[in-house]
Amino acid sequence: MNALERVHTLTFDAFGTVLDLGGSHAPRLAAFLEARGTPMTAAALWGRWRTRQRIEQYQDNQFSAGHYGYLDSTRRALLYTLRSLKLPFDEADIAGIMEGWQTLSPFPDALAGLERLRGRFKLAVLSNGERDFLAYLVKHRMPADFAAVISVQDVGVFKPNPQVYRYAARVLGAEPHELMMVSAHSFDAVGARMSGYRAAYVNRYDLPYDETPYRADVEARDFLDLATQLGCA
Repeated sequence: MNALERVHTLTFDAFGTVLDLGGSHAPRLAAFLEARGTPMTAAALWGRWRTRQRIEQYQDNQFSAGHYGYLDSTRRALLYTLRSLKLPFDEADIAGIMEGWQTLSPFPDALAGLERLRGRFKLAVLSNGERDFLAYLVKHRMPADFAAVISVQDVGVFKPNPQVYRYAARVLGAEPHELMMVSAHSFDAVGARMSGYRAAYVNRYDLPYDETPYRADVEARDFLDLATQLGCA
């Protein structure tokens, strides 16, 4: 039996893997920029915001001063990004942009791909989002038959901290090698592999994989390609 034949459960990253963050936030960011009369594009602003959010999350893990949560990290990152760009804003602007997290939409392939994958595997969400936020998203923004929805809030650190993956394995009643992390973020795949999982890198953004011995087992364009590679009808 090869390594992938032992996998019975797929754990999915939500933000940027199932849910299209850049596309979902684009209308609000474009409206904000237009009101400021700047030629900057929504995509460029989103790229700056997303990069800063990652830094906020890594600092949250490293400082060990208490876990502030996903939405808090995104808000702090937004404030930093707008200030760094010298773009004027007020609290109403921040509230309006942050409302975009409640209207996230899945990638076009996501729900159909999840349905195909569900024919062979148990599916679970393993996300940096808060419990209540994830419950809302699964119900209203990415409805699929997930066997479990696991939040890092229960651990108190963000992925890719190994504690997250080990905790999820315990919740799912599985050995790490029986789980495959599915993520569009290479750091997530690397963290999972380091913790004993198998990993699928859904390369939605045409980015190279990290230079590391902890390689993903599968690289796919999207969920439909992943389902085909994993032998799902």
